[in-house]
Amino acid sequence: MAEVVVDPGVPPEDAQLIRNSKLVLIRMRRGWVPEPPRKAGRSKGLAGMLLVLAALMVTLGVASRGIGLLLLAFVAVPVLVVTFIRNDLAEEDEEAAVDREIYEQLRWYEGRYVLAEDLEESSRRLLSRAQRAIAAVTESAVNAEGLLDDVRNSVMLPAQEWQIARLLAKLSALRAKHRETVIGGGPEVAAVAEPLARALDSSEAAVVARVEALERYAANVAEAERAFRAHHQIEELRGRLHQYEELVAESGADGFAVPEIERLSRDADQLDQALRRSLSSAHEAFRYLDPGPPPSD
Repeated sequence: MAEVVVDPGVPPEDAQLIRNSKLVLIRMRRGWVPEPPRKAGRSKGLAGMLLVLAALMVTLGVASRGIGLLLLAFVAVPVLVVTFIRNDLAEEDEEAAVDREIYEQLRWYEGRYVLAEDLEESSRRLLSRAQRAIAAVTESAVNAEGLLDDVRNSVMLPAQEWQIARLLAKLSALRAKHRETVIGGGPEVAAVAEPLARALDSSEAAVVARVEALERYAANVAEAERAFRAHHQIEELRGRLHQYEELVAESGADGFAVPEIERLSRDADQLDQALRRSLSSAHEAFRYLDPGPPPSD
């Protein structure tokens, strides 16, 4: 099951970043916020102190004619100053910078992705069922061969997954709030809460209907897949038919050959018909799922 479902309208690179950021999302749900970038103040202050020290060393060196102090003041201290400033300009380690960038991206797209951990258990099971059905369609050979409407599948199925995930996230959040509000309430609260609970159940039933429609579509595609594979196996056997005929003729088993070969041809014809019927059923199931273009204003 995909742990993060992203709105298909999010640009692909950003969507992949969101999908790969499950751990950061979980930390955000627990209240984590990255620290702001550090300022370079401390090192600048230290650098100032070092410059004052260098000036003092120059003064003492000139007064005492100490070559060592002068060299230290003019060579070592500037090197230390540059080192401190350069290290502080980095401000923070790379990991913290990456985490903050991901955090900003996730905040920007808030509401356009659903984390599986945000869903209650029953909603996670429903989402998982939908995703299995979608995978069964998109990974099928009949889809890869273009026997289904693979272009519309590539648009419609991710949209269905997103709508199901989005509705389940809203349902889970509202149910949790509903339970918190009505727990321990008296008969007056129960009387008001009951129809609202039914509204939640009704919404869940509507999502279940969407998932079941996807599963029917996947079942039809699976039937077409079986017929498609059988069709190819029979065609492979038919391609070697002359070899069987030669062997039968050479072995003197002609009486066996004719009825078996005729049955093979009948089986191939029946499989062709079964494949066409199953593909037709899959297309019908697809049309049931596809709402079509929105009405024009």
